[in-house]
Amino acid sequence: MNLIYNGMPASQLAAAEWQKSTLSTSQGNCMEFARLPGNRIAVRNSRYPNGPALIYTQAEIAALVQGAKDGEFDNLVG
Repeated sequence: MNLIYNGMPASQLAAAEWQKSTLSTSQGNCMEFARLPGNRIAVRNSRYPNGPALIYTQAEIAALVQGAKDGEFDNLVG
């Protein structure tokens, strides 16, 4: 992996091992995550695996996960 930046094509992260929730649907309605060097996490849309990847720190992902667990985003779905 060369330069890693926000919005880069996910296809350029060839060494990334993407994972998604087992609760994902067969229609591909899910996000995929991959650990990157430098304690960063990449996120991509499973419907567009070669589309842009958003790059976050582990702390940012931890805050997102905790917020989801705490129900802070429940108003966005349903």
